Amino acid sequence: MQVNILNAIVDKDFNGKARKMLESKKAKEGIKEYPILSFGETDIEKLRMGIVETLKHSKIKPAGGKLYEAVKRAFDITVSASAIIVLALPVSCFALAIYLNDGGNPLFVQVRLTKEGKPFKMYKLRSMCIDAEKKFAEVQKANKCDGLAFKSEDDPRITKIGKFIRKTSIDELPQFINVLKGDMSIIGPRPPLPREVVLYTPEQMDRLLVKGGLACTCQTEGRSNMSFDEWMHTDIEYIKNRSMALDMKILIKMIIAVLKRKGAE
Repeated sequence: MQVNILNAIVDKDFNGKARKMLESKKAKEGIKEYPILSFGETDIEKLRMGIVETLKHSKIKPAGGKLYEAVKRAFDITVSASAIIVLALPVSCFALAIYLNDGGNPLFVQVRLTKEGKPFKMYKLRSMCIDAEKKFAEVQKANKCDGLAFKSEDDPRITKIGKFIRKTSIDELPQFINVLKGDMSIIGPRPPLPREVVLYTPEQMDRLLVKGGLACTCQTEGRSNMSFDEWMHTDIEYIKNRSMALDMKILIKMIIAVLKRKGAE
């Protein structure tokens, strides 16, 4: 099904590069060149439709009923609203520092996908240079991740301030706005990028059965130290076993991991 999704977005007669990218997922090394970097609104809609169709055949049933969903949403609203109020001043200070550093917008907005492939604009404090997205094509071959996600220990696009706010996870704080809006939850699989999802297997697509979140198990175990396959597996296990008790456990472990800067990059 993932090849069909790819073909719906790009020319069906492309030279096979995309298929080779799919095959490379079977190896331990990560993707070195993404077949699609730029997604327009039409492309995103085609991708979403492909995701919805794929999920119809999923063998995974998310745990938790309507009561769980209601309590989870109430919890998300309470925590995110409180966090926005408490963190408004420190986040503003970091935003000002980022602006003074290069004069660019301190807020980085990026399209991510959540439940059933629904696109939304995810917010972050900008940790990279102003034209980082345009320069991605230049650095993608330096990928150190063993799967579809991108990670580079020496990404030249990261600013000095960016290194600090990434290490401390401060760059993620604006996402409490996404949680309050309902785009995300506090706990849930991290929302992926379209360029990653277009290469997902049907099994990996199961991550999109539920709303994306600020953190899930991979963050508590050291998000930069976990292999891509382990990351996918822990997300699926969360979806199959989620409950408010599990959410609270992950939240506590996430706070400890952030304070210890465990696996952060």
